[in-house]
Amino acid sequence: MLDRRLHLHLATWLGQWPAGPGLHVVGSGRRTRPAWDGRPRPAIAVHAGASGVLSVAPDRVAAVRELVRRPDGLLNALPAAVGYPRWAVHDDVFRWSVAPADLPDVGEWAPPTTPGLPSWLRLFDRSVLVVRDQRGRYLAGVGIKRHDRHGHELAVGTVPAARGRGLARRLVAQAARRVLDDGAVPTYLHDRSNAASARVAEAAGFPDRGWRSYGVYPS
Repeated sequence: MLDRRLHLHLATWLGQWPAGPGLHVVGSGRRTRPAWDGRPRPAIAVHAGASGVLSVAPDRVAAVRELVRRPDGLLNALPAAVGYPRWAVHDDVFRWSVAPADLPDVGEWAPPTTPGLPSWLRLFDRSVLVVRDQRGRYLAGVGIKRHDRHGHELAVGTVPAARGRGLARRLVAQAARRVLDDGAVPTYLHDRSNAASARVAEAAGFPDRGWRSYGVYPS
């Protein structure tokens, strides 16, 4: 059975869930409003096996439904169809967890404005989870994308010199426990060709259930 928090997240985030077989294009006003980082997400899709929902702005539904009739060209044509022809389509594995791996905590929560943090962590408006070395230099971190009160997506990054130490998986598991304590379900998306991110997800307790997410996002 699908976790209730995940069900509520997808219904809120996309505008409809669940869906029957096939790809269902739905309109949602959320596609016209700023997302967690202040920038819009004009198209978001989630596929669970043979069923999927593609969420776009209400005034773009008809045009995107026409594209769905030609699925082979959908991803290439989607940015222009939703009014953002210069933006890219991101095609990801969609994961979630209600039982993060029992790994020891490794990071500390800090304001995203803390000196020395990378620019991508500064996009977040609440505390981020970071690991520093003995000299206080940033090694790895996790930010939480609070899409809605039911679903929070984790983003992780590690500096090249600190990779291979298991920091990312421990940070993801630690952040996932925080999300669950807050009453939401943690999600984790990564490019389907990113084997390193897939290993982090698996080790942190985010299995690959065969779900997929894609959308038109700012780079």
